[in-house]
Amino acid sequence: MAKQFLFPAVVLLALVGCSTTDKGIPDMTPEALYQKGYEAFAAHDYAGASKYFDEVERQHPYSIWSGRAQIMSAYAFYQKNEYDDAVLALDRFIQLHPGNRNTPYAYYLKGLCYYEQISDIRRDQKMTVLALQTFRDLLARFPDTIYTPDVLEKLKLIQNHLAGQELAVGRYYLKRQDPLPAMNRFQEVIRHYSDSDQVFEAYYRLGVCYTMLGMTSQAREVEAALAARGAGSPWLIKLQHIIGPQRSEK
Repeated sequence: MAKQFLFPAVVLLALVGCSTTDKGIPDMTPEALYQKGYEAFAAHDYAGASKYFDEVERQHPYSIWSGRAQIMSAYAFYQKNEYDDAVLALDRFIQLHPGNRNTPYAYYLKGLCYYEQISDIRRDQKMTVLALQTFRDLLARFPDTIYTPDVLEKLKLIQNHLAGQELAVGRYYLKRQDPLPAMNRFQEVIRHYSDSDQVFEAYYRLGVCYTMLGMTSQAREVEAALAARGAGSPWLIKLQHIIGPQRSEK
């Protein structure tokens, strides 16, 4: 997955006219350390960049450069696909600087660290859930940032992904003629991923489960709910065909 995202320009600030050497790093000023880290980052030496940015925080934890260096260190780890280290750095930044102007970006980058580790729906979805939680935290704390449009788009993709996994498991149980565990999966989609593209199929398959169990009235309720949400959905037509026309009482 390509690493395409927005980055706050304030953190990318480079110092002009600063001359440093590799000697005497323990005695360097925070500005000089940051500059060395920035130069390494610009040269795509992300390991070297992380070393200098981490040194800013170690040597000068209370300087204005410390917070910037924490973000840049996390960014360098992210570029190296060292997501665990990036998340640790970002969590530390968020804890120490909850009101910093770059805190929304810290949440955003943390979400990306999880997002880029999302696996196929047949595998464990821990990273998918963590990405969902992190992006939701970002929107809850900072609802109107430059990251919001991209986060909303990614949240939709994440919900579709999680709903797709639930549907896949539910279909497996249906194929085995085991409607009870299948129902749990389809109900999970309806309850927690109601805005996903798969919700109409979940209604349909839940109605199929009720029909298999002879629970016609419950199947009718699912049909009505699906009709209310997706009157033109082909899943509704398929469900109506399976349930059959409703008989009027004499």
